[in-house]
Amino acid sequence: MSSTPVTVITGASRGLGRSMALHLADRGIAVIGTYRTGAEKAAEVMREVEARGSTAAFVPFDADADAPESLTGKVLEAAASLAGRDTVDALVNNAGSGVHAPFTDITSADVDRMLHQHVRVPFLLTQSLLPHISDGGRILFVSSGLARFTLPGYSAYAMAKGAVEVLTRYLALELGDRGIRVNCLAPGAIETDFGGGAVRDIPEVNAMVAEQIPLGRAGQPDDIGAAAAALLGDDLGWMNGTRVEVSGGQRV
Repeated sequence: MSSTPVTVITGASRGLGRSMALHLADRGIAVIGTYRTGAEKAAEVMREVEARGSTAAFVPFDADADAPESLTGKVLEAAASLAGRDTVDALVNNAGSGVHAPFTDITSADVDRMLHQHVRVPFLLTQSLLPHISDGGRILFVSSGLARFTLPGYSAYAMAKGAVEVLTRYLALELGDRGIRVNCLAPGAIETDFGGGAVRDIPEVNAMVAEQIPLGRAGQPDDIGAAAAALLGDDLGWMNGTRVEVSGGQRV
């Protein structure tokens, strides 16, 4: 069996997931990513990973339509192809979308979508893939700075992310006997296409965010990709059950 380490990242074809994949590739880690509709972007990330000396595979997965358990078989096929293995070393629950609206305008469909994407799917996917995660492996959930500080319009999204942070602590406790570390990464405002790309593309929004951050700028995807790689690596091997915010001190 190959000793090549393998990490699964949901939503790895763009944004934070893409940056995570590239930073892991720099460490010689093979990446199995998921994408919803962006097959071309996924292929581009594969090429970038390979250019960095590692390997990657992407499988389609629509969190709104596909059963989380259906992804496990695809992941194991990819692990066998990439590394000759029937296990993986780490899972990063990254994929998801947001909703921005006043509390009074949030619909039941909005609430259902946030809880489905950010709580139900990561919960069931982790549960399904868990027997195939190596002992001593890692699970990383992605939360949000908005679960700590508040901005108008993000109540449903932040509520779901708060649930993920609680789940992180419970899994850290329950999986400790297998040596599996479980942590949660909470980005602040990052210049990606999340939320329509407002932080990245609208100067007024970007400036407002920068004013909230002691370091004087909005975050970049590589700020989060590097943090994820560190949390998944051995240097932070005694970190477990922890929420790590990477926000430049936003609204500290």
